[in-house]
Amino acid sequence: MKRRALVSVSNKEGIIPFVEGLVKEGFEVVSTGGTKKAIQEAGIPVTGIQDVTGFPEILEGRVKTLHPNIHGGLLAMRDKEDHKAQLEEHNITPIDVVVVNLYPFQQTIAKPGSTFEDAIENIDIGGPSMLRAAAKNHKHVTVVVDPQDYDTVLAELKSGVTAETRRRLAAKVFRHTASYDAVIAEYLTEAAGEGSPETLTVTYEKKQSLRYGENPHQKATFYKKPLAKKGSIATAVQLHGKELSYNNINDANAALAIVKEFTEPACVAVKHMNPCGVGTGETIEQAYDKAYEADPVSIFGGIIALNKEVDKQTALKMKEIFLEIIIAPAFTEEALEVLKEKKNLRLLTVDTTKAEGKEASLTSIHGGLLVQDEDTFSFDEADISVPTKREPTEEEWSALKLAWKVVKHVKSNAIVLANDQMTVGVGAGQMNRVGAAAIALEQASERMEGAVMGSDAFFPMGDTVEAAAKAGVRAIIQPGGSIRDQESIDMADRYDIAMVFTGVRHFKH
Repeated sequence: MKRRALVSVSNKEGIIPFVEGLVKEGFEVVSTGGTKKAIQEAGIPVTGIQDVTGFPEILEGRVKTLHPNIHGGLLAMRDKEDHKAQLEEHNITPIDVVVVNLYPFQQTIAKPGSTFEDAIENIDIGGPSMLRAAAKNHKHVTVVVDPQDYDTVLAELKSGVTAETRRRLAAKVFRHTASYDAVIAEYLTEAAGEGSPETLTVTYEKKQSLRYGENPHQKATFYKKPLAKKGSIATAVQLHGKELSYNNINDANAALAIVKEFTEPACVAVKHMNPCGVGTGETIEQAYDKAYEADPVSIFGGIIALNKEVDKQTALKMKEIFLEIIIAPAFTEEALEVLKEKKNLRLLTVDTTKAEGKEASLTSIHGGLLVQDEDTFSFDEADISVPTKREPTEEEWSALKLAWKVVKHVKSNAIVLANDQMTVGVGAGQMNRVGAAAIALEQASERMEGAVMGSDAFFPMGDTVEAAAKAGVRAIIQPGGSIRDQESIDMADRYDIAMVFTGVRHFKH
């Protein structure tokens, strides 16, 4: 019985040489639509799908391969006599090789101006059906969904594709169709307004293998969303330096999130996913100077994110210390010349403007997954009130806004001390708020003039306010909402501190 290969691809990369190889190995090639036309134009003999099914393509091509002559040929088990007898009875030729990739649904919905109707028409039905059938029957059928596998299959066809290769290719098929369906499911779920579906299927594409994870004994891989937004580390362009590590990526993601809070020139230094220094200025050089001044010790070996183009003068200053990564929307040619002298320094470009809308935040737990909206709540959205006798001065308001933007991204319990240009103290990840305040106040030390305090959650009692007042804090911003708020208000009034309530907490565990 002749050997038959079914070929129907949207991505025609490498398909002609592959089909030529199939024909040389004695395969009859069956194909459809545009793939058939491309094969014919290359001068390669090809059989149309309708010649196999005895039925024309109908419903504008929606139905062409859903036929027993196709699926019988795919699913028949060659080592079962009754299957072989039924193939002969119904004049069905087994299909030994299937080469299919799917309608470009993901590419369609990514196009500007793409409509819901466009998306629906690019949901492939016949393709996944053929792939799944062939993959299920991979004991007898070789199924190829990725052009990267063409050479391997052609090389093995001469002596017979091995069982190991067929199983590996079948597993890839089910990953591929599962990912394809996951993108469709996400699109339609969003279109239907389903906020918390009964099942959640997510898919990610491998971006790179990592040397190791958080620690050297842990394996790790970096994946990105199929339609990752442009302003993310997953879509950043690396211009220079060593390959990113697991911890680099986590820290870079944290730095990028913080710097996006600012529209004025800003610089953020991050260590272990917490900001160690944040500065703003009229120029990006001034912003960097303030971020460095905020904590010249912790910035060593840190990750820097800036929200404006890096110029030569700023680059010269950053070159003076050891940094792991510098992230910016752009670098001047002169700045790149300077920074590329440091062989291992990673330079990334990424859009640092704040994206509209929210993306789901996923946190894995052992045996499960927690899903929530991103915390994109801003100062402008807050229900601001001033419960104290004194209101903040104009300069204090500016400092309070800076502290509020930063404390949102600090691990809880979190306290940030800042003036109107930079952070001067950061207390992160403490088991109680007094402890976080003590760390921030100690760090600020001699730089308390004009300093204000930002807290990610309310004060359960007045002790933190009193400690801040004695250290010289002149204004505080916090969510409020404690049953003992009045105690904190009274303490603030006693020391003539202006206190602002936002009504919104920013826990970050």
